Amino acid sequence: MNYLVADGFYSKRKFADGVVALDLHLISKLRVEAHLRYLYTGSQKPKGRHRQSDGKMDLSDLSRFTLVETLAPHLHLYTAVVWSASLKRKLRLALLVDTHNPNKTGYVLLFSTNVDLDAQQILTYYKARFQIEFIFRDAKQFTGLCDAQTRDAKKLDFHFNASLSALNLAKYDDHQRRSQPDSDQSASSFSMASYKRAAFNDHLMERFISQLDLDSTSIKSHPNYQNLRSYGIITS
Repeated sequence: MNYLVADGFYSKRKFADGVVALDLHLISKLRVEAHLRYLYTGSQKPKGRHRQSDGKMDLSDLSRFTLVETLAPHLHLYTAVVWSASLKRKLRLALLVDTHNPNKTGYVLLFSTNVDLDAQQILTYYKARFQIEFIFRDAKQFTGLCDAQTRDAKKLDFHFNASLSALNLAKYDDHQRRSQPDSDQSASSFSMASYKRAAFNDHLMERFISQLDLDSTSIKSHPNYQNLRSYGIITS
């Protein structure tokens, strides 16, 4: 079964209906004050319309939720199947409850339109969405993703591919550098800002070496060369 993961902005009926119509299931986030109701599971009247809901959901009382697991001290994952008044459908909730601050309990409401999906899977899928956000953030800030001055579809397609390809090449080059035996393995996170700064430092030092007719080999083998190369970066 296929899933579409989107942030809370897309937790709207029209969008959810469109996703389900494409034979997909939506995973997203709801506001804490979202109008959700418990499902009625008691006996029904023999005649008339059957009762569907059993009161509005109250986060201050988790007795009608199922505790899935404790993810960390003071961080708990609960689940329940509820009715959404805004989306007009049943939802599987993955409720994160943070009790670290005794004066204020924190809540995060994740959901899936597939009521049979495990709450742990909902959390896993939603967390994976942030990796995509990092890609767009770096492309916007460093490789000119939003700087195209054209409205032609083909030219925009080429521009977007060039921007994202430049970012991928930077990540690949950084990965290759870290895989070298003499590299610092303690810094495992990638920072496009640091990569760009290191590339600028390399270019600047190459200009100094070229313009001053210096011996490139002796300078680059000097113990302080790497310190100059990493000047101003966030991560090494």
